[in-house]
Amino acid sequence: LQNDSWGKQYSHALFKAMSHMLCIGYGQQAPEGMTDVWLTMLSMIVGATCYAMFIGHATALIQSLDSSRRQYQEKYKQVEQYMSFHKLPGDTRQRIHEYYEHRYQGKMFDEENILGELSEPLKEEIINFNCRNLVANMPLFANADPNFVTAMLTKLRFEVFQPGDFIIREGTVGKKMYFIQHGVVSILTKGNKETKLSDGSYFGEICLLTRGRRTASVRADTYCRLYSLSVDNFNEVLEEYPMMRRAFETVAMDRLDRIGEEQPLGPAPAPR
Repeated sequence: LQNDSWGKQYSHALFKAMSHMLCIGYGQQAPEGMTDVWLTMLSMIVGATCYAMFIGHATALIQSLDSSRRQYQEKYKQVEQYMSFHKLPGDTRQRIHEYYEHRYQGKMFDEENILGELSEPLKEEIINFNCRNLVANMPLFANADPNFVTAMLTKLRFEVFQPGDFIIREGTVGKKMYFIQHGVVSILTKGNKETKLSDGSYFGEICLLTRGRRTASVRADTYCRLYSLSVDNFNEVLEEYPMMRRAFETVAMDRLDRIGEEQPLGPAPAPR
């Protein structure tokens, strides 16, 4: 190589260095003297270390590109181990799998922690955006005070129910009301009379107004994406917006008449 061009000289030098560092050979010929042996071993060690660091950083980069999916997979592995440990039947395992698929859709976030770290204006803006379809489909919210809508949305909790699940059972104490974002439910009474409710409807407010027991059962007919509102949060919001209480009472009276219950609706007690 002494009389060759500098391009050929550097090309051969680069070839030999890469052969050493990638541990795939010794270049054009094996080392002969002890100096060459030790330099070759040092080159291999440095090359192997750099290769391992590259693989590690590349793996971390790939995982960081979709950390929410990785968290979901790790969480579901724990769920699978839990089901296996308790030897749950196959149909129950399938329902749990379908629930996780519909509830989280392959992504998992600590939403409460994320929203809790934001300022109130940002938090309200995000909640209003996330619930925009619910607000658009619900006549109750269409002409309501925007402050009332925001106050309601900040108290809601997202829930998912599978077909056949009883969201509410007749005779139980009412602690929540529900808003339907997507899905179809059936209101079942003792007379086997069914009433269907779908996107934009709400139910369960009767017991929150009367503090009584459920007057009907509610069953999910499809996968239902609902938002629930607890009794304490319900009364807290209506305490600030008393005019909206009348709207809920009007709907509640209409439903009581339809299911054949003549239960008076007096003013609800102050929130606890």
